[in-house]
Amino acid sequence: MSATAITALVLLGAALSASAQPGERAVTAEAVVAAPVSEVWAAWTSSAGARTFFAPDANIELAIYGAYELYFDPTAAPGNRGGEGNKVLAFQPEKMLTFSWNAPPSLPTVRDQRTFVVVRFEAIDAQQTRVTLHHSGWGQGGEWDKAFDYFNNAWNRFVMPLLKYRFANDPVDWNNLPDLSTLK
Repeated sequence: MSATAITALVLLGAALSASAQPGERAVTAEAVVAAPVSEVWAAWTSSAGARTFFAPDANIELAIYGAYELYFDPTAAPGNRGGEGNKVLAFQPEKMLTFSWNAPPSLPTVRDQRTFVVVRFEAIDAQQTRVTLHHSGWGQGGEWDKAFDYFNNAWNRFVMPLLKYRFANDPVDWNNLPDLSTLK
């Protein structure tokens, strides 16, 4: 096993064990989506799917250590486009996806480090899926606190509402965003 693979496994183990610690700071978000679990899974695990709700551009390779990059500003210089350099850490088809995540470019100290996101998919019935997101691995103070607040807002007030919008309406038009205040 390569050193990179061993490092990723150690980090994944630390992230998953940390999520079980009482009092550990984590962002959680949940949405019930009007679509079968297979369609919601495809939206989170493919570049084409992510473009329909998550970001204007994406590079997703559904494989262990495959890319999980979301480009919120695809025309920006490399390093400033958004969630760059992130990796798929684990997945169970149509049940769970785990990937590393980094802070926005405006928070350079913590951007060079990674946190971990676990997304779970649960079929409520044939046409509804519960998506639960758990984002952990946070440090304390300074930029860590700013990053935590940023992602608490981003997951709960942007990403999950846009996921619901995408399946209730149409794929997101990144040049004409829907009114987010109406997306609950």
